[in-house]
Amino acid sequence: MLNTSTQSNFFLRLRHILFGPPHDPLKPETRHAVTLIAFFAWVGLGADGLSSSAYGPELTYRALGEHSYLGIYMCFALAATVFIIALAYNQVIDLFPSGGGGYKVATVLIGPTAGLVSGSALIVDYVLTITISVASGVDTLGSLFHVSSDTKLNVEVALIVLLIYLNLRGMKEAIGILMPVFMAFVVLHALLIGYGVVAHASNFPTLIPEVVTQTKSLADDRGWHYVIWIVMLAYAASGATYTGLEAVTNNVNTLKEPRVRTGKLTMFYVASSLAIAASGIMLLYVLWNVQPVAGQTLNAVVFRSILAEWTLFGIDWTTYLLPLVLGSAGGLLLVAANTGFLGGPAVLANMAVDQWVPNQFSSLSSRLVTKHGVFLMGMAAIAILIYTRGEVALLAVIYALNVFLTFSISLFGLCLFWLRRRKDLPGWWVNLCLSGLGFAITGTIFCALLYTEFAKGGWLAALITGGVIGFCVLIKRHYTQTRTQIRKIDEIFTAAPCEPVENPPEIDRGAPTAVFMVSRSRGAGMHTMLWVQRLFPGNFKNFVFLSVGAVDTAAYGADGALDELQRETHASLEYYVNFCHQHDIAATSYESYGTDRVQELTKLVDKVSGEYPNCVFFASKLVFVHDNWFTRSLHNQTPLAMQRILHLRGQQMVILPMKIE
Repeated sequence: MLNTSTQSNFFLRLRHILFGPPHDPLKPETRHAVTLIAFFAWVGLGADGLSSSAYGPELTYRALGEHSYLGIYMCFALAATVFIIALAYNQVIDLFPSGGGGYKVATVLIGPTAGLVSGSALIVDYVLTITISVASGVDTLGSLFHVSSDTKLNVEVALIVLLIYLNLRGMKEAIGILMPVFMAFVVLHALLIGYGVVAHASNFPTLIPEVVTQTKSLADDRGWHYVIWIVMLAYAASGATYTGLEAVTNNVNTLKEPRVRTGKLTMFYVASSLAIAASGIMLLYVLWNVQPVAGQTLNAVVFRSILAEWTLFGIDWTTYLLPLVLGSAGGLLLVAANTGFLGGPAVLANMAVDQWVPNQFSSLSSRLVTKHGVFLMGMAAIAILIYTRGEVALLAVIYALNVFLTFSISLFGLCLFWLRRRKDLPGWWVNLCLSGLGFAITGTIFCALLYTEFAKGGWLAALITGGVIGFCVLIKRHYTQTRTQIRKIDEIFTAAPCEPVENPPEIDRGAPTAVFMVSRSRGAGMHTMLWVQRLFPGNFKNFVFLSVGAVDTAAYGADGALDELQRETHASLEYYVNFCHQHDIAATSYESYGTDRVQELTKLVDKVSGEYPNCVFFASKLVFVHDNWFTRSLHNQTPLAMQRILHLRGQQMVILPMKIE
């Protein structure tokens, strides 16, 4: 049998092999190692938008029905809408260089309730990013191989599990592995779109007048209101095409300095590639008069037609190149699914800081990954995938509704911002017009989608997003009530600051020592210390205080946040030590910083145990009058974890309850 220490070392080495060695968040070079230049950000964050060209234009073209010639108008509408939204969202990068995207915009510029709605919609959006990308990717590959629906579903679930693993290793590593697929898609689709347009360019002189004539004929027969309605339906169906633009603003904090410049360059890459791909594919549908074929995507149909006419060197390019094209498209959709694992945990982390979701979602792993968010996004994606059986049309409705709900709220918030600051900022009206135009477009698409697709899946989107909002409200209510009670206790001890004592009592390392594991909440620490004095009067001659500054997304995301964390942790420990000195008790403190509170505390325990052989450890734990799985899940269980570790080592640790009504 392996002893506890040997087992611990074995599992630690195994974790390093599987997920990579840990990063030290306090080292300046660590941030350089994990942040992204614009090109890598384009791959990691832009794949979501670019991959939507695999299904967005198809949904738009099918919505036109027998009036497919109207697709020529949609080519321009698609490209224009992409750039309008992208330019409007550049304002978000300027205003929120630490990231946060739609959630931060809504919270700061409108209010917490708007932030909750936007954040909840974003969470669902990123779950659907994973689900629809994987489902559409497998469907694309299914255009080459005839497989059963059950086999497709099993493959989709397996791919999501693989993506969970890759993202637990780290964002940059996941992007590096998936980048060749991304570049293959870009190169192959650029060639096919370019060749497909040039090959039928001779049709343009007759195509445009013919489209205009057919449009006028349809208007004369059915009325202009009918033409506008058909175009609006197709425009609403194109909603899935514009996904991915939000991801850049949400993850600005992961970009290389200067963040704003890198973010805007990334947005340019994302918008340009998406506009060219989506409008180019829509143009191919019209030029090549594409008709649906059972078991194949429209992209597969049009690319097969193009390659069939590609007679270069007398090679049958359909046989050799089509599998590569569709394979790269399917692979890119998997890269796009990875955007959900980048954006979703980031939104959860920001909402955790504001206590809309459990605090654990702001925690970072040793690889500086929001591991709880990665797991949640992956498991939720699998659940929705199984429920919908990977039906892309249904997933696209839920997806697009949440995307455009967030777009609309964010752009409305920007409109309010420019109106409020019109006296202070020159040129405000330009930004206001851009934001207003974006709001009009996204709001129109959202309302049209909700109206036309409610029975087909809009109701499910409302149910899922409404459920997330309701759950967040319950969590916020619990944290608010708990924080109110703890704050009252903290205020008792912070009212009178403890000044240092000139000649404090000296430490006797061989004497009985009480070691307190404390947090930045002085009330909880003082509660524990006073209880120890009551339970063991005069027994302990030394008081030692241990505190870990947990480096979470809030501490690691904003400039100066790490320094502030260190100042707060050190000040809290100074308070305890000074309090003891004023009451003639020998005291000292130890502090550490890292992403894993238990691991850092264990290191401190090892150090203190060696220096104070006659010590007993103490910690406090919140105990709720109405205790259940819900309240327990909202708070970390560090005291219990440390008690288990110490008891297995044969060391003593006592947990003292702190009752919360």
